[in-house]
Parts: sequence; C-alpha cells; structure tokens
Amino acid sequence: MAQVPEDIGCLNEKCIAKDECKRQLIAKNGTAREIREFGGTPTKKCGKFIQK
Repeated sequence: MAQVPEDIGCLNEKCIAKDECKRQLIAKNGTAREIREFGGTPTKKCGKFIQK
C-alpha cells in the first residue's frame, strides 16, 4: 500500500477520528497542498490517519 504524503489534507466530515486527525486540521487551516476525502466512517478511521 502506498504511503500518502503528510501534506495531503482530508475533509471527511463523517469520519469518527476527524477531530483527532492532522489531515483534517491542515485541510481546514489551508496548509495542505492537496485535499482529498479518505475512507473513514462514523464507526472507523481510514488508516491514513496522522496524530496531531
């Protein structure tokens, strides 16, 4: 599985870990070079999770 660069943000509002994930933070504060939506759900994280 390919690693996702740390400067890729995520705007997945339904992800259970969205408030703990650095990808969400950099997407919202404008420092991400690209924004995607990874596969997190209301019951699980996506696996491309970065600790703040």
